[in-house]
Amino acid sequence: MIIRKSAKDIELMQRSGAVLAQVHDLLAPLVRPGVTTAELDRIAEEFIREHGGSPTFKGYQGFPATLCTSVNAKVVHGIPDEVLLEEGDLLSIDCGVTLRGWVSDSARSYVVGGTGGGEAQRLIDVSYDALEAGIAECQAGRTVGDIGHAVQTVAEAAGFHVIRKLVGHGVGRNMHEDPQVPNYGSPGTGPVLEPGYVFALEPMIAIGTHDITEDEQDGWSIYTADGSLAAHVEHTVAITQDGPLVLTRSV
Repeated sequence: MIIRKSAKDIELMQRSGAVLAQVHDLLAPLVRPGVTTAELDRIAEEFIREHGGSPTFKGYQGFPATLCTSVNAKVVHGIPDEVLLEEGDLLSIDCGVTLRGWVSDSARSYVVGGTGGGEAQRLIDVSYDALEAGIAECQAGRTVGDIGHAVQTVAEAAGFHVIRKLVGHGVGRNMHEDPQVPNYGSPGTGPVLEPGYVFALEPMIAIGTHDITEDEQDGWSIYTADGSLAAHVEHTVAITQDGPLVLTRSV
């Protein structure tokens, strides 16, 4: 069952999303060679708690950290560690904030060191374009399939592949709610969008195959099956009478 949120609920979620956007803004200039993802994780948790929130991911189904930090071929769910980031690494940072009982969820991807150009940066740019295409479909009367089709079209037009076994989701009082929101699909299929629905749209896009493999040692990390680079970007988006409202965008 898809849970509709009231205007007040969405306002509260937007406050959570504002804190989360600030977390990402704080971390962005720190993504540089020689920094560890564990350090970024400590900074994020401290900021969230200082602003009255709690890190949604920490303890969720046993996950040990505030951030998911995924490097290069790691698609999602990477556990922060003390390995130094290197120039040119592709780093995806996923984070959730719970504030006054409401969850927001978003992710950004970076080329470490900000080295311009290259296939990694093109992958990231296309991923953001795909996310924006998905957001544009978050209109009352359209469907979940319309969102996925928009994301898929942008990714595949650039020669990339959407990860099909990992999807976006509804979000609200809980991090994962109905419905699933795939990054592929056919127009006009799936649940019809109604005002009050709130989704976490999260394109996960790879240079190579859309197939994935799980890390059996840590039980969390998911990689591209062929070792190719992957990017992960995400926003929490509310469906309103006036169109999509992005709750996790920086002001």
